[in-house]
Amino acid sequence: MHVAMVNTNRMKPPIAPIGLEYVTEALGAAGYRVEVLDLCWADDWRSAVVGFLDRAKHDLIGVTLRNTDDCAYTSRECFLGEFADMVTAIRKQTDAPIVLGGVGFSVTPEQVLTLCPADAGVWGGGEFTFVEMAKRMEGKREWRDLPNLVWLRDGEWHRNPPSTPSLVDLPPMSRDRVDNLRYFREGGQAGIETKRGCPSSCIYCADPIAKGRGMYTRPPKAVVDELEGLLRQGIDHIHTCDSEFNLPEQHALEVCQEIIRRNLGDRLRWYAYCAPLPFSPELATLMRRAGCVGINFGVDNGDQQMLRRLRRAFTPDDIENIARQCRETGLVVMFDLLLGSPGESRESITRTIDLMKRAGPDRV
Repeated sequence: MHVAMVNTNRMKPPIAPIGLEYVTEALGAAGYRVEVLDLCWADDWRSAVVGFLDRAKHDLIGVTLRNTDDCAYTSRECFLGEFADMVTAIRKQTDAPIVLGGVGFSVTPEQVLTLCPADAGVWGGGEFTFVEMAKRMEGKREWRDLPNLVWLRDGEWHRNPPSTPSLVDLPPMSRDRVDNLRYFREGGQAGIETKRGCPSSCIYCADPIAKGRGMYTRPPKAVVDELEGLLRQGIDHIHTCDSEFNLPEQHALEVCQEIIRRNLGDRLRWYAYCAPLPFSPELATLMRRAGCVGINFGVDNGDQQMLRRLRRAFTPDDIENIARQCRETGLVVMFDLLLGSPGESRESITRTIDLMKRAGPDRV
């Protein structure tokens, strides 16, 4: 089997396609020949698609959609039109099965597939599904019953039941399948996952939809092996791609302890998304010793009534406490806020502003 993986994300500053790279690593570890077409660097993506697919025949093509839009209030650019054009251009060049994936795809798979001439899609992490799909295609066996697959049945998109194998079974991640150093040099920090999924019930978040509501952790040794691989490439600024690095807190402690055990804390500068709870003084201290220099807390609001409405399980006092802990430990703190939600009053916004003044984060 000759497999092609296509990264369609062309946003700048560039963000390396970590999900695509993990799937590519899994396919390579299973013995498949895999090529990556990274359209982020293409001046003319249409010519890049034609040239890439003309050079060799591929038996399976994976195409990733990281974002459905740019999430920016000022521009509100939707990427689905261009993504559909890219898949259409790929289809014109090959008869191989085209399978979509990625976080953006997983948020709304049936709608994306309706726009594109693809054969199927993979909801959630695709490492295990893609490998099994390649095995079955190679053996001329049925593959449309695989878990997490979305495919056309009787004229409608059908979603198979989900399954999330243990991330312990992932192969070692060498992180050399895409040009991570170029991404780093051109302004994009490298990403790394220590876990996948989120059990929180925040009413607005797409992560549980795209990654599952379970919590699936990776062995700390595998995580730090991957960090060492990035360091060997000259990449020393990292950002965690976990929904929340500190959920569960014990796993976060163990990852930090493994980094410290290997004496990497002075060589790394890394940043993390974290939940306000649980966040102990011990975790703050170990994160700093392990090389963490900044944390982005999704606190959302400073008003208790709004926090309950958003289904957040912490209080304004907790927000002040984490800001103090981070300040004492030497960690830079950023608070993400959601203001202007339906039903939010002027008084609620005022309470949030007052809390931010008291807590004194480095950035809001």
